[in-house]
Amino acid sequence: MRNLVVVLGDQLSLASVAFEGFDAAQDRVWMAEVPQESTHVPSTKMRTALFLSAMRHFAEALTARGMPLDYLKLGTHGFDSLADALTDALQRHRPRAVVMVEAGEWRLEQAIAQACQACTAAGVRLAVRDDLHFMASRAEFAEHAQGKRRLVMETFYRQMRVKHRVLLDDRGQPEGGQWNFDHDNRGAFGREGPGMLPAPPSFPPDALTREVLADVEAHFGEHYGSAAAFDWPVTREQALVALNDFVAFRLQDFGRFQDAMWTDEPFLYHGLLSSSLNLKLLDPREVIDAAVAQWRAGAVPIESVEGFVRQILGWREFMRGVYWWRMPKLLEANALKQHEKLPDWYWTGQVGMNCMRQAIGQTLRTGYAHHIQRLMVTGNFALTFGVAPAQVHAWYLSVYVDAVEWVELPNTVGMSLYADGARFVTKPYAAGGAYIRRMSNYCDGCRYKPGTRSGEGACPMTVMYWDFVARHEAMLENNPRTVMMTRNLRRFGADELAAIKGTAAAMRERPELL
Repeated sequence: MRNLVVVLGDQLSLASVAFEGFDAAQDRVWMAEVPQESTHVPSTKMRTALFLSAMRHFAEALTARGMPLDYLKLGTHGFDSLADALTDALQRHRPRAVVMVEAGEWRLEQAIAQACQACTAAGVRLAVRDDLHFMASRAEFAEHAQGKRRLVMETFYRQMRVKHRVLLDDRGQPEGGQWNFDHDNRGAFGREGPGMLPAPPSFPPDALTREVLADVEAHFGEHYGSAAAFDWPVTREQALVALNDFVAFRLQDFGRFQDAMWTDEPFLYHGLLSSSLNLKLLDPREVIDAAVAQWRAGAVPIESVEGFVRQILGWREFMRGVYWWRMPKLLEANALKQHEKLPDWYWTGQVGMNCMRQAIGQTLRTGYAHHIQRLMVTGNFALTFGVAPAQVHAWYLSVYVDAVEWVELPNTVGMSLYADGARFVTKPYAAGGAYIRRMSNYCDGCRYKPGTRSGEGACPMTVMYWDFVARHEAMLENNPRTVMMTRNLRRFGADELAAIKGTAAAMRERPELL
């Protein structure tokens, strides 16, 4: 054998550079389902089901193209880890080279390299190719970051807009006269709510996915969450349907309401494309082009398409660059010295706070929550409660169907928890119940009062927010973006501040009562 082409579970693109020069007479593709990929963090049933179903559908597509394939299914082999399974394949096939594109996790990259290195005596060479799915290479981002202690996403985003000629006019200036329409994209629904919402397309499980769902129950039946409502795209064809539906029916209002939340409405105007992008069923260029085409056709406003493009071309690419820039240090980051245990109800959704019950409940049912639910509800509470970053990281990586470590870790540890300090975010994203009340109707009927800071009926979001400000007053005072927090804190008398701290301590002592 000449090349053993390794394809990981988030590399499901027939256009992958891993297949460049592939010769069916000399080469072979290798894919494996192994328990460790669902147990190194306790992956929920929905997340595991999506990865396995998409992998098996991709394996069918490879076979249909006549590409020789070794595919190891759960329960058909005795290997726990990908490295062990690969080592066995190398010993059996003895290829001259292992070919793959860059992994999406530092852990896997290290494990594969070590497995190949152990077989160097047999002449096995590891050839890792740049992942051309991304619009900025690792080397390009490293050059961007060189010599900098702190990175700013907006600077990187504008450079990417210029490089790729996205939303620029004939003079090279930003369409609409400005680079960023973020201030126009913070609308809430108001008391009347979102009204009639366009339903996203449905992808009921086919026979192959039903087989996967049975395997998930058989092998990971004790894991949290449920895959009973499985409805995610698992093929490129389905992912294209999802993309076309979004730009036609929801992109128009995405910008204005991208930060809004509403009870029992998990999807609203969001694209639901991140899992397809992160599995490589969709290419970011085609996603951006589809959105921009809608704007050029006059079908959507500039603030919606710019806000969407910023998430793909800006934040998504920036997060990947930051991940490889900071690894493996990012795994251990804990700038605020936080060590509380993650409350058990993060895994069940059984909590009195309606905002947390909504965000966690839909996460466990669907594997999805949009960016504000992650940042300003579940992430915000973990930050102000003081949860150890590694525990929060493990939770986010476990529960979301779009969670691959290159995007999840910097978003969770760096942005939500401020655990990497100010290296690539400008402030801690901390807020009290007033923010939740402004951006949602979650507070309606909740047993807690968002304006109450201590004592009976006090909103845990509000209590923990003010306790957080008090604990980190010196740090917040020295940041122009957060100094107003400390000024507001000083309005409280000594007795009120003591009551806030006492209430916070009691909540940390018995989080199960929240």
